[in-house]
Amino acid sequence: MAMNTVPANLYASASLYVGDLAPDVPEGYLYEMFNNVGQVASIRICRDTNTRRSLGYAYVNFHRVDDAERALDTMNYKPIHGRPCRIMWSHRDPGLRKSGVGNIFVKNLSKSIDNQTLCDTFSKFGNILSCKVSTNHQGEPLGYGFVHYESKESADKAVEAVNGKIIAGQTVSVDFFKSKAERGSNRAFTNLYVKNIPLDFTDEQFTALFAKFGSITSCKIAMSNEGKSRGFGFVNFGSAEEAKACETEMNNFEVAEGKRLFVARAQKKSEREKLLKERFETWKIERQKKYAGVNLYIKNLSDEVDDERLRTEFANFGSIASAVVMRDSKTQKSKGFGFVCFSAQEEAMKAMTDMNGRMLDGKPLYVALAQRLEERKARFEARWAQRSMAKGGIPQPMYTPVPHMGPPRPMVYGAPMMHPWPNQSIPMNRIGGPAMNYALMPAQANRNGGPPRRGGRGGNRGPNQGGNAQRQGQNFKYAENVRNPRQQAPQPTPQPAAQPAPAAAANTQEDFVKDLAAMPEANRKHVIGERLYPLVLEAQPDLAPKITGMLLEMENPEIIELLDSPQALEKKIQEALHVLKESEAAE
Repeated sequence: MAMNTVPANLYASASLYVGDLAPDVPEGYLYEMFNNVGQVASIRICRDTNTRRSLGYAYVNFHRVDDAERALDTMNYKPIHGRPCRIMWSHRDPGLRKSGVGNIFVKNLSKSIDNQTLCDTFSKFGNILSCKVSTNHQGEPLGYGFVHYESKESADKAVEAVNGKIIAGQTVSVDFFKSKAERGSNRAFTNLYVKNIPLDFTDEQFTALFAKFGSITSCKIAMSNEGKSRGFGFVNFGSAEEAKACETEMNNFEVAEGKRLFVARAQKKSEREKLLKERFETWKIERQKKYAGVNLYIKNLSDEVDDERLRTEFANFGSIASAVVMRDSKTQKSKGFGFVCFSAQEEAMKAMTDMNGRMLDGKPLYVALAQRLEERKARFEARWAQRSMAKGGIPQPMYTPVPHMGPPRPMVYGAPMMHPWPNQSIPMNRIGGPAMNYALMPAQANRNGGPPRRGGRGGNRGPNQGGNAQRQGQNFKYAENVRNPRQQAPQPTPQPAAQPAPAAAANTQEDFVKDLAAMPEANRKHVIGERLYPLVLEAQPDLAPKITGMLLEMENPEIIELLDSPQALEKKIQEALHVLKESEAAE
């Protein structure tokens, strides 16, 4: 038995944590595996909120604790898609994990030791809650691991019995786990890294420079294959106090004219890479905040457009901080895109609205706000999911089988999709995002001055129009005794009969763009939707909410261009109708 069973009365929830999963494992596959052991209540793979990619772990809820115990005993470390899974009880209260009681740290492990071998070695000392060998991003073991026992007494026995013993040919060290706060941020060190060393320094001169701080066990300047100094080296002292005193005094010490030493604790390559990555991410976030809303991305540039030409084309819209055309590092040829950074958001929004689609050297420009790679990637994946659903695909749901009703079935598209957190549900629109209920907007008068027209889900329907609502996915019932009952939509307040003059009611396109630029980014899409909905309502009264939601998935500059061009808007509406018909036919 790989892992001892914990008493059932301690974890009455019958919920298991399944970790170390491959990113391509779906809920349905896990359900089939665990349902063979016992009746499964629900399965949820935790995913990234933006990309919807698997985070590598899941939760499996059984109806009975006995079935959960059997799954823990028989399926722990079983390969799933070629990768051994790691199962343990799900602890809703993190106090046990954070306390560190019963948790031991094992180091100097052989590379051949995996999770199951480590668990088998330490399971004879007591009930194990969790056992893991740490690995790098490539899955290679790092030579240390952790074993968390149910009680402190079991951990004491393991430390006393195994510490200093030989496992797989190596003498292991076993001690009680200590958090970073307990270990302290300034760890004891004896090895120092020194750079900016004069190239004519010898090892003897280098050693003499640091000998006054204490006993030196080793001192070496790094050399190239040709035997020349590389300008850095290492000094290892006999005690941590000596190394700390040397770092304090010799860092920034002027060893020669214009040469100041850099002295710090020697770090592993992985530590340096992690530190540099954190610094770079912080710099990128600060830079993004600084240039948010003012930096434009311009695509589809001809080869003749250089930095000066790009600046000239956009100079009429305001003060330009920088304008650059990206080029190949070797051939110096234009890559066909560039960036223009303005000093104010209003200038950038005006340039984006006017220049997007304008012809330059016979090619239409694409102008949009510059985005980070992660943001673009998430947007592309969302569009790909939208395109798949438009062709009749169904997004992967969370499996929640009904007891005694056979195998699980995915939810019908159009019903509320389950939110990743329990006891919450959010209606999802056709393109997979949270639905913006345009049907609850007050009806607006049409352009010909006639009476208000109602359409969509919020419009007044006669008895013969109930089938249309079912075709739009409203074929489910709300129970009154559920935890989150249906919220009644507020009734629109009656509007006065008198309508203001058109010239006073609507702003010009230029004023609208300026007002939009002054708003927070989170509010812009909603304001654009309020302006777009009446136009779509006039063209397609029955499908206005759906079509508006689909059009709002476009970039803001593209939607603003539709507001000013009835022909372009009509074309997009026809494209949306075509997609809806294909989707209905596929369903």
